[in-house]
Amino acid sequence: MARSFYIEEDECIGCESCVGICPGVFAMDEASGKARVVNLDGGSEEEIQEAMDTCPAQCIHWDK
Repeated sequence: MARSFYIEEDECIGCESCVGICPGVFAMDEASGKARVVNLDGGSEEEIQEAMDTCPAQCIHWDK
C-alpha cells in the first residue's frame, strides 16, 4: 500500500507547483484557488516527495 499524504489547504498559496510536478495527484480547486489531492494513487512516492520539496508553503505532508 502506498504512503498516504495530505495538503493543509489553509496553508496553500495556490502556486500550482504540485500540479505541475504531479498532475495525476493534485489539481487546483477553482473556487478556493488552492490545490487539492484528487488521486492518492496518481503518482509515485518520488513524484509526491518532489512536490512536497518544491512547495513554497510546505503544506503537503505524509501521514504519520
